[in-house]
Amino acid sequence: MAHPQKPVLLTGASGNLGRVLAQGLAAQGWTLRLTDIAPFPDPLPPRARFVQADLNDGVALLRQAEGCGAILHFGGISVEQPFETVLGPNLRGLYHVYEAARREGARVLFASSNHAIGFHERPDASGPQGNAPKLDVDCALRPDGYYGLSKAYGELMGRTYWDKHGVENVNCRIGSCFPKPVNARMLSTWLSFGDLIRLATAAVLAPRSGHCVIWACSDNPASFWGKDHRDRIGWQPQDSAEAYRAEVGHIVSGDPVEERYQGGGYASIGYSRSAPSPRDAFALD
Repeated sequence: MAHPQKPVLLTGASGNLGRVLAQGLAAQGWTLRLTDIAPFPDPLPPRARFVQADLNDGVALLRQAEGCGAILHFGGISVEQPFETVLGPNLRGLYHVYEAARREGARVLFASSNHAIGFHERPDASGPQGNAPKLDVDCALRPDGYYGLSKAYGELMGRTYWDKHGVENVNCRIGSCFPKPVNARMLSTWLSFGDLIRLATAAVLAPRSGHCVIWACSDNPASFWGKDHRDRIGWQPQDSAEAYRAEVGHIVSGDPVEERYQGGGYASIGYSRSAPSPRDAFALD
């Protein structure tokens, strides 16, 4: 199998998706440098080394990135948390990642999220505004919380480092990456582990990426999302959530806010509006 000539740094290696990537990429013969604030819970894969470090420690991250050709940034807070909790790892830590990439001339794969656009309505949303179209990647950023806000910030940082320093970056708006879908929403947002590994592989090995944004979901007919830049890196998902429709298609939350917005349950956390916001981000109620 093809593998990069230089080592690849994977942050967040001890998390659920980091562990999937570590095993999957190592199986392809990649040389990996793994890092996380938490110990790595699995046996180290071949050609991998692990260093426990905090994303807030810029010097440690620079050391880990030395000689690397790509950084897969999956580290940081991965769920909705208070702003002060998100601030350090997700904002300052991301800056350290991009500074390391700038110094090494490395490409960044940034694990962005659907929660960066989570307050867009779902394509089948009901109400006086009618059905919403599928979103393309040039849609407005509409984060559904502090976690989503940090992901929007990350995409904008990638844009800045591309414009100012020529740092290539692939921003993957991950939907729901689990072994299988567990509810009706995931029939639209599910990303299989296999498609995640293939996406990371394509993002690193593509001859050129520039600054691009990709809807990171499997080949789901019910997807909320439309055009993106996947052709630039040659990625096409091979799995589909549709096979699970009979199993999970009836599972909904009963929360009208959660079911209205693409971000699902994250949109309803701390929600205090008496009526939905308008579809146009700048329109009055």
